[in-house]
Amino acid sequence: MKKECYLIKGMTCASCSSAVERVTRKMDGVKESQVNLATNRMTIEYDEEKLKPEDIIAKVERAGFGAELEIPEEIKKEKEEEKLESEHTHHEMKKRLIFSICFALPLLYISMGHMLPFTLPLPEFLNMETHPLNFALAQLILTVFVLICGRKFYIVGFKTLLHGHPNMDSLVAIGTGSAFLYSLIMTILIPSHPEYAHNLYFESAAVVVTLVMLGKFMESRSKGKTSEAIQKLMQLAPDTAIRIKDGEEKEIPVEEIKTGDILLIKPGSKVPLDGEVVSGNSSVDESMLTGESIPIEKEEGDTVIGGSMNYNGAMQIRVTHTGSDTTLAKIIKLMEDAQGKKAPISKLADAVAGYFVPTVMGIALLAALIWSFTGHPLSFVLTIFVSVLVIACPCALGLATPTAIMVGTGVGASNGILIKSGEALEITHKTEVVVLDKTGTVTEGKPKVIEVLTKKGSKEELLRIAACCEKVSEHPLGNAIVEAAKNQGMELKTPEQFESLTGRGIRAQLDGKEIWIGNERMVKEQKIELGELKKSSDEIAQKGQTPMFVVENGELSGIISVADTIKSTSVEAIDKIRKMGIEVVMLTGDNKRTAEYIGSQVHVDRVVSEVLPGDKAAVVEHLQKEGKKIMMVGDGINDAPALAQADIGCAIGSGSDIAVESSDIVLMKSDLMDVYKAIRLSKLTIRNIKENLFWAFIFNTLGIPVAAGLLYAFGGPLLNPMIAGFAMSCSSVLVVGNALRLKRVKL
Repeated sequence: MKKECYLIKGMTCASCSSAVERVTRKMDGVKESQVNLATNRMTIEYDEEKLKPEDIIAKVERAGFGAELEIPEEIKKEKEEEKLESEHTHHEMKKRLIFSICFALPLLYISMGHMLPFTLPLPEFLNMETHPLNFALAQLILTVFVLICGRKFYIVGFKTLLHGHPNMDSLVAIGTGSAFLYSLIMTILIPSHPEYAHNLYFESAAVVVTLVMLGKFMESRSKGKTSEAIQKLMQLAPDTAIRIKDGEEKEIPVEEIKTGDILLIKPGSKVPLDGEVVSGNSSVDESMLTGESIPIEKEEGDTVIGGSMNYNGAMQIRVTHTGSDTTLAKIIKLMEDAQGKKAPISKLADAVAGYFVPTVMGIALLAALIWSFTGHPLSFVLTIFVSVLVIACPCALGLATPTAIMVGTGVGASNGILIKSGEALEITHKTEVVVLDKTGTVTEGKPKVIEVLTKKGSKEELLRIAACCEKVSEHPLGNAIVEAAKNQGMELKTPEQFESLTGRGIRAQLDGKEIWIGNERMVKEQKIELGELKKSSDEIAQKGQTPMFVVENGELSGIISVADTIKSTSVEAIDKIRKMGIEVVMLTGDNKRTAEYIGSQVHVDRVVSEVLPGDKAAVVEHLQKEGKKIMMVGDGINDAPALAQADIGCAIGSGSDIAVESSDIVLMKSDLMDVYKAIRLSKLTIRNIKENLFWAFIFNTLGIPVAAGLLYAFGGPLLNPMIAGFAMSCSSVLVVGNALRLKRVKL
């Protein structure tokens, strides 16, 4: 299966995106096809043995739209071209709108002036009573100019209608086209029937087109704001960098830089690519990438992220990642994917939109026929027909979900919360249980040796033996022992043999002795008596520290107490999550006492201890069987299966690449407060989407019967097509404006 992204051209409303989805999904070999109206992109997954990109493009074109394959390597260039094209289109829309208004206003003055309670001055040759033909021709000329300005509605509308996929433009084109043709026939008949000058609807056609153009212009401007987050991220990385080669400094394009190159980062300049500091020190602002507002001090050996701002010191960095492998490129890709994927809630709008336009056309025709059969004149019937078609345009319906998701993911990114899909954003708000991995998530993940207790021999010797054996281990507790020994200046030998015992500890051969270092479970398996150290180990465990038992040739030599400190924000974050009515579970491989102590310190609801790495996913699955939506938060490789198993996997950004890949949400900072913020953002975004869908549905549900003359039938007013056009435009702008409110949210 192959997954690709295509840029779709010619879409104007939810019916368009629904039509493209419908025709592509029917193709043999297509597994999934999703079209995003807000970004004009289609993400399609298909069997490349059955289909080629040319087939997909041809199918979309036959449906009346344009399609172009997006090539990952050229995305930045494409985005810049797309932005320029968008700016040009926006400028053209503005120009046509101004021209249209300039013709529509005098048209309204001529056609409607005589209906006001007071008389508006009008040249005698345009008087409706004395010169009816001039009165009609002046309106015809002005209307033709307006329709030329809005010709896109007719070109696209009739084209999609002929392809069997009518859209919003089709509704506008048929409605205003009918009003124009009717008025044209009346104009031709005026010389023999002067009274027909009263039956002209030129102003309805022209003003409706102008108002829809106004709505489209405002919608275009608002939609541009929704994608600002990605545009800002793309502008972060500089185009050039200073490379140091053979002692010479040379400014070159970033594209020419390779992994391993040494770059000079001057004070006040941006870091071009991810790298490691090889000399110098400075403070670096990573706020646009991590949401961390305080500049971070960087010195030799530290990593820097491309796109971050260097403040006061000069540094030399060795490039570690280039192109699409950089952190910034991955963030942009994650955001684009998130904005391209639909939330389940949008399926409702899509399903409605697919049948909406043909249904509206049927309603408009039926309403017109009913009023015609009840003896109403053709002018009245036409008013009903045009009003129904114009007020029903489903633009708001198509924009309700994608705009909110675009803004929501943008707000998340600016706070260092990367949400991978619209689906993840939606499911997060349903979270009922948050499962937290302890090490590196609730705690700092950098344990330290607190004390050394011996049964025989000196404390220094016990620490040295343990450190030598743990030297080749990758376990954080082992690393803490090695770090403690190094801090005391000890020389560490490499063990002759080494074996990692998953979930229990290690076994090593050192100076001819067999050494076992591990937890209480390991000691029990070896059937070793703790003796007088039993009380000490219990006390260590009760303090939330981990006792590491050192066994030499089958005899207990002592205990090394190691503790992992709790992160400063963990308690506040867990309290806030619990206030949302969400249960918090802490998952750890630690013994029960240690786990219970840490759990009580951070106020979690439940502690699951002594869990082997491979069993974490099983614990999550067990919780899911209770019928609850589970969010798993972790940072290590051993968390990856649990992250994938959970309804929502949330990876701490400082964690392993595998954990990040397995997750639905990535937190750039190792801060549990961002878990709370992610859930809050999801709740706010889903509420926003529901508000948008409510306004879109309620507008069409109430608007169509009113336009069809329901109120008029009971003695109420008749909806004017111009008011219908204005109301339709307002609904789209209202939906996009409501989505943009999310930008002002403080998480």
